[in-house]
This record gives sequence, C-alpha cells and structure tokens, in this order.
Amino acid sequence: MIAEASPTGNFKSRARLAAAGLIIVLLLMGYAGTPRVSSAADEHSHSHTVTVPEEDRFTPFALTIHSGDSVEWVNKDTDDHTVVSDDAFNTTGPKGLDHMLPGTVANGGNPGTFHLRFTHAGTFVYFCRFHSHLDGFNQPVAPGPRGGIQDANGNFGTPMMGVITVLPKGD
Repeated sequence: MIAEASPTGNFKSRARLAAAGLIIVLLLMGYAGTPRVSSAADEHSHSHTVTVPEEDRFTPFALTIHSGDSVEWVNKDTDDHTVVSDDAFNTTGPKGLDHMLPGTVANGGNPGTFHLRFTHAGTFVYFCRFHSHLDGFNQPVAPGPRGGIQDANGNFGTPMMGVITVLPKGD
C-alpha cells in the first residue's frame, strides 16, 4: 500500500519547512550583522608605553590617554619592579592591583611587560612597592618589612611612581 499525502498535510509541512528556513536565515543575518565589540573598540583606541629604563623610575611620569586606550609597562631594568595601584587616589583602573614586572635578569634577558586597558575616565596613580621611598642619598630603596609606601620608621614617600589621566572619549 502506498501512502498518499493529503493536500492539506503537504501544505502544512512545506509551510513549517519554509518557516524553519526563514528563522535560520534571520538568525544568520543577525549574527553576521552584529558588530564585534572588541574590534570596534580597538579601531578607536591607542596603545601607550611606560618604560622602566635601566634605573628606578617610570617614564613618562605623567601620561594622558583616553577611555578605551591601553598602557603597556616595559621593564628594561635588570631589577624586578611592580605596578601597584595607589587606591587612595585612584578614580579609574583596577583597585588592589599589585603586578610584578620582571627585570631582564629574571626574565631571560628580555624586558618584563604588563598591559592594562582603561575603560572609563579618571586618574590612575601607581608606584613600585620595591622602590617607594628615598634613602639618605635621595635614592629609591625598598621599604620596611611590610612593604608598601611606609618604611620601618614610618616615613612615607613614593619616588618611583606615575600618574595616568584618562580622559573621556572625544575630549
């Protein structure tokens, strides 16, 4: 016995197939038309560099960028340094940041690097926890036993530090 399709059953299955095909086409069009956020943001953002030369300082000390830009720290010194956020002053950037920036000795002769993207306007103050106050010869030295910006005698200072001002896009 051969099964025959009724005219209404055949129409219903074709309508369902057409609807499913239309849904698939619409989904594919929507996916293809969706902008990729990372590439759109990258088109209008810039990368900036802060360098630790072969001495205990960040250069440039002050840097002005725009929201969406990124900063790369490059440690060309033989010593290890850190990028530590000074959260008491920061209005942008990550809080509690304490990132090791290896020196060329600890990094196989290569400079240590670290990248950070700033997504909104404000001020980002940072310092190196190893070199955050001056000795009697006005040279940066490692602080007391607890690290940070206070030495064993309670003296404060942040000679190896930097400031990044992040402006809104378009300013």
